[in-house]
Amino acid sequence: MRHSVRRFLALDVLLGAAVVGLAFAALAEGVVDGPGWLLYVGLTTTAFALTLLGAVAEHGHGGAASGLRPGGPRAYAPALVHSVRSVHGESGRLVLDPRATGALFAFDLTVVPEGRRPFRVEVRHPLDVQDLLHRGRAVVEYDPRQPWRVVLPDRPPHEWLARAERLDEDVAATAGGSPRGLPPGAHVLVTGALVAAGLVGALHLAG
Repeated sequence: MRHSVRRFLALDVLLGAAVVGLAFAALAEGVVDGPGWLLYVGLTTTAFALTLLGAVAEHGHGGAASGLRPGGPRAYAPALVHSVRSVHGESGRLVLDPRATGALFAFDLTVVPEGRRPFRVEVRHPLDVQDLLHRGRAVVEYDPRQPWRVVLPDRPPHEWLARAERLDEDVAATAGGSPRGLPPGAHVLVTGALVAAGLVGALHLAG
């Protein structure tokens, strides 16, 4: 919760929210009782802002797990390996040569954390650090508070490797979908809407 609040108050979020808020406010005023040019400016800037935020969200998630937060909580968990593919890091398209520029390994995993339901997730990494092309089990490191943050550690502890080898494949049948947090850009969109509401309210009170 504290992390989410800090994220809303981050400088990049506040700057982006100011731009989005002005665009939304211009659109609202243009629709209600503003001049025609204000409506045109509001429509143009709002469309541009929404397109940009949509692109950021798609690029930020891309169907894959997010990385761990610096200094955030983390725990190990065993995982089943369903498949390993080579994909382009930005587009997510299949790549025939894993050594090609921009190529990443995409690991389709079922993570089995302690005390919670298993979940399916895709983790991307530039290297096959655990030799998963030839193995059906892995060890991941994830954030217990934000379980959509999952990575493959280079050298997982031996005890967790042993746990992974003992995993039953039937556990995959009980797995839920990949957990998700707010997509990138959502903080800017929400804060921008609040800024717009405040600006419109202030203008009407002043007028």
